[in-house]
Amino acid sequence: MNRRLVLGAAASAPMLAAPALAQTQNPEIRWRAPSSFPKNLDILYGGLEYLSKRVAQMTDNRFRIQPFAAGEIVPALQILDALQQGTVECGQTASLYYVGKDPTFAAFTAIPFGMNMRQMSAWMREGGGNQLAAKLYRDYNVVGIPFGDTGTQMGGWFRKEMRTLDDLKGLKFRISGFAGHMFNKLGANAIQIPGADIYPALERGTIDAAEWIGPYDDEKLGFARVARYYYAPGFWEGSSRGVFMINQRAYDTLPDAYKHVLDVACGEATMNMAAQYDDANPKALRRLIAGGAQLRAWPREIMQAAWKAANDLYEETAAQNPRFKELWASYKPYRDEQFQWFRVCENSYENFTFAAAAR
Repeated sequence: MNRRLVLGAAASAPMLAAPALAQTQNPEIRWRAPSSFPKNLDILYGGLEYLSKRVAQMTDNRFRIQPFAAGEIVPALQILDALQQGTVECGQTASLYYVGKDPTFAAFTAIPFGMNMRQMSAWMREGGGNQLAAKLYRDYNVVGIPFGDTGTQMGGWFRKEMRTLDDLKGLKFRISGFAGHMFNKLGANAIQIPGADIYPALERGTIDAAEWIGPYDDEKLGFARVARYYYAPGFWEGSSRGVFMINQRAYDTLPDAYKHVLDVACGEATMNMAAQYDDANPKALRRLIAGGAQLRAWPREIMQAAWKAANDLYEETAAQNPRFKELWASYKPYRDEQFQWFRVCENSYENFTFAAAAR
């Protein structure tokens, strides 16, 4: 027998066993995760299913998160409340749903004329956005991990054309977050309702118009059947960043290894969701137009009025809310610098190339 081989195998055995032993020392944890979104939105709600699958895979099934669709155990727009109360351990939502608690929540999802997905990622990771979000969430007894992004959204479905500012007067418009405040300034009546309730509200005439996400989801929800004019872009959502919220006490009990797993899984899910939407939206838009949807661009008059209304709103809110003032002092200069850079390189490339390809 080769003595060197025997000694080598003996020496390596503890090294091979160590990772398995370390793994078994981590506890078995079972969490429930309600979502703000229904199951039929398979990319959006599917992000939570993807997260749950990856967490289980990376922990050898010792950490399992069970997803629940909106309304199954928690109403769609009450995820934060359930987490504060400790009713559930975690959940999938969008922070802009909670602007009624503090307008600062909106900026960590989307605000009018805000940053696109790449710019938002840069600000969150490198520009101090994650630190500001953590301060806000901590006061509400939660931890928030950025989770999912739809990219730039569409501008919504309308029963009649929006030709001038006067067409917005009294318009009952389903829209969420800070954008609702902006449209109120323009004379509309902004209403926040969950995604699953939009179609019946449009059908009954409870609302006159609604924005959701983009062609793929909008097609699934059937909006084209009750409102034919489809506007672009959703200038209040240059990107739309979701959040995986966790009850603070539940998060504090996690081993560091599980916390790292959540960070990795949320990052993967964000990129996966964006890729799925970028793949699905062009095909869905073609189908919608072929079915009779009337694609429209926002009139410049409305865009300019919205720009002014949004910026007035930011300054007014900063004057009244110290937390938002701190947020805006970080967000605005970072956004403006990103916009200048993208004008130089990205935008000039896109303006020529997209138009050339269309010709």
